[in-house]
Amino acid sequence: MTPRLSIVVPVLNESMQIVACLRALAALRAQGAEVIVADGGSTDATAEWARPLADRTLQSPRGRARQMNDGAAQARSDTLLFLHVDTRLPPAALAAVESALADPRTHWGRFDVHIDGRPRLLRLVAWLMNLRSRASGIATGDQAIFVRRGSFQRVGGFPDQPLMEDIELSKRLRALARPVCLRQRVTTSGRRWERDGVWRTIVLMWRLRWLYWIGTPPERLARLYE
Repeated sequence: MTPRLSIVVPVLNESMQIVACLRALAALRAQGAEVIVADGGSTDATAEWARPLADRTLQSPRGRARQMNDGAAQARSDTLLFLHVDTRLPPAALAAVESALADPRTHWGRFDVHIDGRPRLLRLVAWLMNLRSRASGIATGDQAIFVRRGSFQRVGGFPDQPLMEDIELSKRLRALARPVCLRQRVTTSGRRWERDGVWRTIVLMWRLRWLYWIGTPPERLARLYE
């Protein structure tokens, strides 16, 4: 049977998280979703541990955009959802996506996001991310972007760049239609925010976005991000 939804998870050396990620998707698999893990050449046990918990585990050239494009190419559903390994979907995610795409004029969408972490400021950060996304029609990878396969292919998929691939895909898809912004929330890890400091991370993210807006090459942005 054709899956109701194809969930693509790009990974690289995520042996500490991959099992929890895939176990959280087990209920959606039982409802008719397929899970594809696109591994970018992990040197740990990521691929080995993912294999029994996913419908398909692919070996792909390194780079999140390339990995997600490869996963999409192998997907069997007409609806694609791209999920970061440290992001958890809500229990009713499958029904929410199907409802959002029931209108044939809808091409794509994303979820609201909640950032899981101790700093209370992360709640404000998530609220502002969701607000900005609604106003701009731009989604981030943390918001679990979903899209019709035909629309994804029409815009050429994710651009082959090391950073801001989600922003660029959003711009391309926004030319077709604005996204459906679901109120249901995905929960993403605040580990980077806690490790590097909330304010420092906010400044870094806004700096990267501004540099990208003025035309700075993504390769340079990736070095700054790392």
